[in-house]
Amino acid sequence: KYAENMYYFSELALTLNAPESGTAPTDSRRRPDQRLMENGRWDEANAEKQRLEEKQRMSRKRREAEAARATEDACDPYKPLWFERKKDPVTQELAHVYKGGYWESKEKQDWSLCPDIF
Repeated sequence: KYAENMYYFSELALTLNAPESGTAPTDSRRRPDQRLMENGRWDEANAEKQRLEEKQRMSRKRREAEAARATEDACDPYKPLWFERKKDPVTQELAHVYKGGYWESKEKQDWSLCPDIF
């Protein structure tokens, strides 16, 4: 409703970010800073974005430290849940390829493997 008045976005563009029930807790549509911004709460959105960015930096530092320890201990470092890096047979470039599991988790509503990113 009133899409033409919303930042000159089309109705389609506005609905692409609409919340959907049953999505993973890591789904970008659940970003709290984004929701605050969409509701016109700019100062709160900026503060929340800063909090999320700091949380992401800390998480990355922990993963890097774990990866360094894993190298020393010969353990597997962090890997994405639903994707794996593979060489594209045509371009020979590394790409993240879906390896399965997301739709099964969504059907069961079992998000226990998802990290806390928000």
